[in-house]
Amino acid sequence: MLLGAGKPSDLLWRRGGLDITTNIFRTLPPSDNPDFDPEEDEPTLEASWPHIQLVYEFLLRFLENPDFQPSIAKRYIDQKFVLQLLELFDSEDPRERDFLKTILHRVYGKFLGLRAFIRKHINNIFLRFIYETDHFNGVAELLEILGSIINGFALPLKAEHKQFLMKVLIPMHTAKGLALFHAQLAYCVVQFLEKDPTLTEPVIRGLLKFWPKTCSQKEVMFLGEIEEILDVIEPTQFKKVQEPLFKQISKCVANPHFQVAERALYFWNNEYILSLIEENIDKVLPIMFGSLYRISKEHWNPTIIALVYNVLKTLMEINSTLFDELTTSYKAERQREKKKEQEREELWKKLEEVRLRQNNSHSLQNAHSNNNNNNSSISTTVVAGNANSDSIPSTVAMDNESTCAK
Repeated sequence: MLLGAGKPSDLLWRRGGLDITTNIFRTLPPSDNPDFDPEEDEPTLEASWPHIQLVYEFLLRFLENPDFQPSIAKRYIDQKFVLQLLELFDSEDPRERDFLKTILHRVYGKFLGLRAFIRKHINNIFLRFIYETDHFNGVAELLEILGSIINGFALPLKAEHKQFLMKVLIPMHTAKGLALFHAQLAYCVVQFLEKDPTLTEPVIRGLLKFWPKTCSQKEVMFLGEIEEILDVIEPTQFKKVQEPLFKQISKCVANPHFQVAERALYFWNNEYILSLIEENIDKVLPIMFGSLYRISKEHWNPTIIALVYNVLKTLMEINSTLFDELTTSYKAERQREKKKEQEREELWKKLEEVRLRQNNSHSLQNAHSNNNNNNSSISTTVVAGNANSDSIPSTVAMDNESTCAK
């Protein structure tokens, strides 16, 4: 390859561009396994990869050449080229997606005029993934590129960038295959918050809105992302979200799935988060106390109980007066609840007794009614029998009278 001998000429670009488009831009074949699960199944590798790899390396050498001239290359690397490149990110072969990631990153860095176009169409791919297909193999790679792009955004952030965060990145947390790209997604979200801390409140409220209800694996991932956000949160922003956030953390701590509870309790091992809790102990402790105290007595997992005791000890050391007040209040509340429960049980017992008495009364009434009906039937039969016996002699008498008359 003549790339080291000087600047790539227009002729070389024309020939090279034709080779590239002919060899790598193709319609991807349908998956051999219609029920392909990227988390469990092995991907289908590209059969012609040794040949295609050479073409990718050729293109990458072009883009990384020290004498590369975007003014010449832009005639060949245009919007159509970028669209075809983005479509290839759906390849099942991770080797191909890795090359595509590097190439698209180089194109984004060298072609300023294509940057908005690239962001827009990545946005479109993600929206289609969220709301239509729920499947795209290259989500993790595209998010990795976006992480670098977001890191380079100028301040203040444009409205389109904020909209991308709230309308695309946050809803992506609802995807079934979140585990495949969550690390890259969380990195992008944190990058936004480091750029503009005022986005912290809407982001956390967005995550709470989409918090998983039935998938423990997702809950653990959400908790990990929340900790990453709290690592960079400003104290003023923490005050805005502490109440809804710790209500959710309280639910996670009380979760019977030990991994969810364990991940939530690990927040107290983070020194910065602990300092934020300490500054706002009068708000956080009343939210957390009930769940912590209850599961310290009731949780089935001994590891969780040990972690809860450590957390309670830490909170007591921060503000022992408030801790004692909450303990007294909690015990009194529990006594009231037990009393109400006993009253409910007694009421149900009384209702059950009333029901049984009513059933017995109905049974007696039915039995008495049946006896009366039986007696009435017997009397009717006897009366009818007597009436029949009286009619026979009358008939005989009439016959005798007739005979005498004759």
